[in-house]
This record gives sequence, C-alpha cells and structure tokens, in this order.
Amino acid sequence: MLERELLKKIKEGNSTIFHYFMDLYSKDLYLFALGYVRTREIAEEVVSDVFLSVWQNRQKLDQIRSIRTWLFVMTKNRSISYLRKENPDTILSIDDVGEVDNYFISNIQAPDSQIISDEEMARINGAINALPPKCKEVFMLAKIEKIPYKEISRILNISVKTINVHIAKAVGLISKILNE
Repeated sequence: MLERELLKKIKEGNSTIFHYFMDLYSKDLYLFALGYVRTREIAEEVVSDVFLSVWQNRQKLDQIRSIRTWLFVMTKNRSISYLRKENPDTILSIDDVGEVDNYFISNIQAPDSQIISDEEMARINGAINALPPKCKEVFMLAKIEKIPYKEISRILNISVKTINVHIAKAVGLISKILNE
C-alpha cells in the first residue's frame, strides 16, 4: 500500500491499517531509540509514545511530507526528552548515544555471500563503537538503518555534505581498525 493511501486510512481511524503501519516502522524506531536510551524497556516505551502521538494526531498526517523522517525525528526527540527527564542536571550531548549491540548488524553478509562469523561481527561492532559519537550516529542511520542522506539531514539537522564527511571518516576508521 502506498504511503499516502496508508496515511489516509489511518486518518480515517482504521485501526487495522494503523497496526500494519506500526509493524512497518516499529523495529527501526526501536533500534534508533535504543541507541539513545540504552535500555530495551525504555526504547519500547519511547516508540509506544511515538505511535500513541501519531494516533492522537492522525488528523494532521496529511501535512507530513516524509512520514519516515517525521517518525525518526519524533523518536529522537522523545528519547532525548526521556534522558533529560531522568537526569535534569545533566547536559545531554551526542556523546551520550549508546554503543552498538550485535543485533544492529547481525544480518550483514560478506561480499562472497558467506555469513560473517561471530568473531568477525564482534570486531566490526568494536570498530563501529570506536567511532566518534556523531560519526557513529550518522554511520548507523546511513549504513545500518539504510536511511537516505536527505532524511538523515532532516533528522539530525545537518547538511548532506556533512553526512558525506562523517560516512567517509567512519569507513576509513572502520577499515583501519579491521586491518590492524
């Protein structure tokens, strides 16, 4: 079903279509939230809050240009709000983004179509975790979540050129670490 048709049905209050919509986006939003809040239960709560907000504001869905970008921005904002609420005296920065777990990239395959071993996966995860925080966040969105650069630009409020710089830096650093 096309995105606009999907949103129209949700706007009309079709709960079956809304459940399909949630299934379509929930895993990606959950993994994205988990990168911020670091706790599975809290990430689930953040995503639930996002979907509750979508349902409550469904009459305005036709005003959204890119639903995927909007959902990721809402998830990021809810995650940061949660972290600020939990630690009101702490200034939150990108350094607070959590580390990569194996389930983020467990289904990547090597160029020769052989499954990457657990040891190799641990090395890749270690290399990703060694990236500078902002670089890691951009890399995760672009290469793991496969979000287009223009959407990442909107989500993180940075230019596409900056995204290119982060990706090039990430690939270089990961390659260097893996070749050691």
